[in-house]
Amino acid sequence: MELKRGNFWALLPLLIFIVVYFITSLVLNDFYKMPMLVAFIIAALAGFLLFPSVSFNHKIDEFSKGAGDSGIMLMILIFLLAGAFAGLGKSIGAVQSTVDFALSFTSPRFLLAGLFLISCFISLSLGTSVGTVVALAPIAIGISESVPGTLAIGLAAVVGGSMFGDNLSMISDTTIAATRTQKVDMREKFKVNIWIALPAAAITFFLYIILTPVNTNALIAPSSDYSLVKIFPYLFILVAALSGLHVIWVLVIGILLTLMIGLFTASTDLWPALQAMNEGMTSMFELSLICITIGGIVGLIKYYGGIDYILYQISRHIKTSKGAELGIASLTVFVNAALANNTITILIAGPLAKDIADKHHVDPRRSASILDTMSCFVQGFLPYGAQVLAALAAASMTLSPIEILQHLYYPYLLGFSTLLFILLKKKK
Repeated sequence: MELKRGNFWALLPLLIFIVVYFITSLVLNDFYKMPMLVAFIIAALAGFLLFPSVSFNHKIDEFSKGAGDSGIMLMILIFLLAGAFAGLGKSIGAVQSTVDFALSFTSPRFLLAGLFLISCFISLSLGTSVGTVVALAPIAIGISESVPGTLAIGLAAVVGGSMFGDNLSMISDTTIAATRTQKVDMREKFKVNIWIALPAAAITFFLYIILTPVNTNALIAPSSDYSLVKIFPYLFILVAALSGLHVIWVLVIGILLTLMIGLFTASTDLWPALQAMNEGMTSMFELSLICITIGGIVGLIKYYGGIDYILYQISRHIKTSKGAELGIASLTVFVNAALANNTITILIAGPLAKDIADKHHVDPRRSASILDTMSCFVQGFLPYGAQVLAALAAASMTLSPIEILQHLYYPYLLGFSTLLFILLKKKK
């Protein structure tokens, strides 16, 4: 596979976003001051000004292609359905009933660890991290209302657990992309990948037990005022996820079940229920616009040669088998940081990773696992990654990304676990 040299300046829109959002926030010591959507619009405008020799109309076309990517449109549909489900569930008291039920039978110290574990199982079954976040974030928000001070760490537990399943699920886009590009069986990749992901998940589980705010026992007031029938929509989400039903149908059926329960228990009427659904979807509008703008910026970066530049710079330094694995990991990190989408990252970097693996005799199970785990690792520290954005949207953007990222232990541990996996590789 012949590589193009690409162009470093193609990455300028991403660098401008970092400067505008992070530097401004750090200088002002306030991560709420600079709206994220505004920062991305500024980055997009900078992208339009690059390379004057390219016609403006052509730049608009490339931006539009990226913004209208099928993966982004599907993601937005999931956001809207999840918003409707969350809004309706809250309006009939389903969220509060679920939280009260959990608090009645679970020590507060184990709530967040349990939430992480449930997120792991649901994402493993759904095969989507974003779908898991939008389905379970309302539970984390409900817990924070009963246990003050746990909103950021609760959302982080959901996001971290969602990444566990996205990395391992047989129906995950990232797993499918990684195994197809490396030409390896999914089950064989799973057997290797599980030994990277499981230790990270186990340590994360215990960290959430240890690091749960110690004053929760004093702050919490267990309540027996819950309705089991109102908990059913969330039980359905869990069971449907475990059955492998597509996230779209999980959310659609979940909405219908919640609506019927609300009407049956006289917790709502039809028009207030529809209004609650609409309000839930409205809460996802900013997130949807951010995703569209990111997609457009990525389209420009790719067209200008930014991704080609990253691919070329990394691949030309690889000499040994271990170096090849480190190169595949680095390749994934830089491409994912530019794209903020792990599936697209694997589809772009995968063919080159396959060439590198074949040339340096890297087991395709290992290269597929590295592609998947490192893309997951990167998503864990991107404030503009879909998973973190979905969690922020669920909390009505009342948190800064940094507040979630500082409690997001799983992706960081997964990255460390992958590095050990590579460095401790046995010589043949």
